[in-house]
Amino acid sequence: MSRFNDVFEYDSPLNGAGLRVGVVMARFNRPVGEGLLSACIHELKRLGVAADDIRIATVPGALEIPLALQSMAQSGGFDALVALGAVIRGETYHFEVVSNDACRAIMEVQLDTGIPIANGVLTCETDEQAAVRMQPKGSECAQAAVEMANLQKALANDRFRQ
Repeated sequence: MSRFNDVFEYDSPLNGAGLRVGVVMARFNRPVGEGLLSACIHELKRLGVAADDIRIATVPGALEIPLALQSMAQSGGFDALVALGAVIRGETYHFEVVSNDACRAIMEVQLDTGIPIANGVLTCETDEQAAVRMQPKGSECAQAAVEMANLQKALANDRFRQ
């Protein structure tokens, strides 16, 4: 539905029927990763993504997520991808390096391949913050993946496309 009667607005419904979604979860900070994953898979199914159309890959940590995402994106088998993990601040500079580089690389994969990636790599000060955020963020990532996959399809089918 368009907000303006005379201007076309792309439709990107939260309907996952027929979509193929890949999820990459970092095992470092595993309890948080599993909480993110559980919420994400539950929401994908609720939105209509069939269990047979979901694939999960696990990697050691946040810095390994982009390579797995890149392989999945380049396979041509997915409409959207989801990155899940948690980077918890420690007492060293390592937190900033991992957080910044993982986020940048995830964005690069998305832009280089044209496959939408919902970024659910939490960057938190404490384990408690991560525990509070994992369920909502996992669900939000599923919604973002479905919405962006549908938007990409709508954009590809636009009559303005050359």
